[in-house]
Amino acid sequence: MLVVETIAKIRRAYFQDKKPIKQICREFRVSRKTVRKVIRSGVTEFSYERSVQPQQKIGPWRGQLDEMLAENARRAKRERLTRIRIYEELRALGYEGGYDAVRRYAATWVKSESEASAAAYVPLSFDPGEAYQFDWSHEIVVIEGATTTVKVAHVRLCHSRMLFVRAYPRETQEMVFDAHDRAFAFFGGACSRGIYDNMKTAVDTIFVGRDRAYNRRFQQMCGHYLVKPVACTPASGWEKGQVENQVGVIRRRFFVPRPRFKSYAELNAWLLDRFIAWAKAHP
Repeated sequence: MLVVETIAKIRRAYFQDKKPIKQICREFRVSRKTVRKVIRSGVTEFSYERSVQPQQKIGPWRGQLDEMLAENARRAKRERLTRIRIYEELRALGYEGGYDAVRRYAATWVKSESEASAAAYVPLSFDPGEAYQFDWSHEIVVIEGATTTVKVAHVRLCHSRMLFVRAYPRETQEMVFDAHDRAFAFFGGACSRGIYDNMKTAVDTIFVGRDRAYNRRFQQMCGHYLVKPVACTPASGWEKGQVENQVGVIRRRFFVPRPRFKSYAELNAWLLDRFIAWAKAHP
């Protein structure tokens, strides 16, 4: 069964990179039948029902095992525990699984930790249609006489520097999807990459370097638009500096002093007119 991320990669390779099916099969080690199914169906996820669902015993212990492995890695080399010792300590805490599962998990953890995170970076120069940056900001407005903190979605095309801004009452996943849908409709299409911070509506787990476990529904959205998501390094705002700068500009230009509106619809219509006028005056 293909994971959502692999389906998205196959769709991008075929529709965006124009790669032949034979080459896609070699790159992703899947059959021609599978590739054709992904291309023709247009879906972003395949699912099936199992009669018996296996329960991995190591699953509930991953957090504890991660802590033990991290603590062990910080020790002097001569003081580090072997994997069999780590397994024995985990058993003492109540783990009932076998040693092989712990050994495989530890090997994967060590491999990921050994990757040089410094080698991972986000390019700061872009070709047309290559990438956009996305971020949220919190702004204060007056709606129907009540002072309200609104959540403003910011999208920035990295090459042309064109912007898109829309206000929402919350930062839920539905609002994220709506912001992308409206932004791509406004721009007339999507870019091949999207650059994000590690927002919870998109990223479930942060690993070493650029590796992330993305939320399943967020991956489906990216697969639908043929977008490859890229997450910034934590506390590295310069990797999406364009949209960070946009947040400051929009706040100073549009939200100071506090504007007044009757509804979110009126607010967003006003924002649309203002940011289009600002973009034309600052090409």
